[in-house]
Amino acid sequence: MLQNWAGNHTYGASRVRHPRSVEELRDLVGSATRVRALGTRHAFTDLADTTGDLVSTQELGQDIEVDAERRVVRVSGGVSYGVLAEQLARGGWALATMASLPHISVAGAIATGTHGSGDATGSLAAAVAGLEIVGADGALRVVSRGEPDFDGSVVSLGALGVVTHVILDLEPTYEVRQDLYADLPWDVAVEHLDELTSTAYSVSLFTDWVSGGIKQVWLKSRDGVPPADLWGAAPAVETLHMLAGADVEAVTQQGGITGAWHERLPHFRLEFTPSRGEELQSEYLVPRTEARVAVERLRALAPSYAHLLQVGEIRTIAADRLWLSGAYDRDVVGFHFTWVRDVPAVYAVLPAIEEALLPLGGRPHWGKCFAAETAALAPLYKRFEDFRDLAVRVDPQGKFRNDFLARCLELD
Repeated sequence: MLQNWAGNHTYGASRVRHPRSVEELRDLVGSATRVRALGTRHAFTDLADTTGDLVSTQELGQDIEVDAERRVVRVSGGVSYGVLAEQLARGGWALATMASLPHISVAGAIATGTHGSGDATGSLAAAVAGLEIVGADGALRVVSRGEPDFDGSVVSLGALGVVTHVILDLEPTYEVRQDLYADLPWDVAVEHLDELTSTAYSVSLFTDWVSGGIKQVWLKSRDGVPPADLWGAAPAVETLHMLAGADVEAVTQQGGITGAWHERLPHFRLEFTPSRGEELQSEYLVPRTEARVAVERLRALAPSYAHLLQVGEIRTIAADRLWLSGAYDRDVVGFHFTWVRDVPAVYAVLPAIEEALLPLGGRPHWGKCFAAETAALAPLYKRFEDFRDLAVRVDPQGKFRNDFLARCLELD
């Protein structure tokens, strides 16, 4: 039985296909009745599942082609961000951001709106300049930034086809240092939230939500030196893991030692299995203007969910124009929850969290655990109906649809 990375979902597809070329993929998709792309299986739900064929993109090649003049890279959709980053760095190039995990595939990450952190930094999807997609008829089409369908095609949840290649924006390589601080009181964190998240290029705040404050502050800086005093938080004197008792060898280097961008922006090293493995994750992207209210509501609810929580993380993401992005048309603060792997218990507490955050405009991360369905999700996205229309237009027979899309977008 094929399961996702977390082990909480067993795929129900009739079989998994492993095409070795785009031509083979086109034949497979064109002849299928139902089909979905399968990446690195880091989604925590049935997002990528199907009653038909799953198509693994891992054997479609490892194309990584830099166009220095245009400052873009064309990369196979199944390549992981870690592998891509290592090759780019060797050639003197960089991405603007990376997610916590470098293990995730390029196509899968952008399709779900996955992100890193930074007040002025967009999600991974915001760096997309073009897509090459095998559609329901088996034809290969190219969608480029500026074209009418582009903003609806990037964060697509796999509803528009199988992405073979992605074109990503590049910039010259740079270095990052990572400094950690401990024990920042909640009242200080809330009062100085905007200043705090602008202290470094990328900022992550880790909390258990029930104690007196932020347990750890991770600052990833491109320029300058982090503050000697962070409103009373103590500089870390040793390497820290955000999960108590976890192996610190798995995290990227800390202690203010400058290193290559791709060795500092992720929280975890590519050569290690991240986290503890047995976990679930949820995340809600709340408008930055509502962040303080969100903090108050989550702290009030914390006694009801803290026993299930391994750690919470707070990050910021800049606005973009991608229709189903959590950051569409507004800067957001991401409230992330790493849960124990107890599916019934976690899904029992999610409705109360969503009752607190969705009225503020909080949008669930598409690749993580959430309870909301179409009626609750549709009002959160201005272009929701436009995306549904696009999906019906490019896939009129519903070849790429599944239970997830039926439940969350009423596409069946």
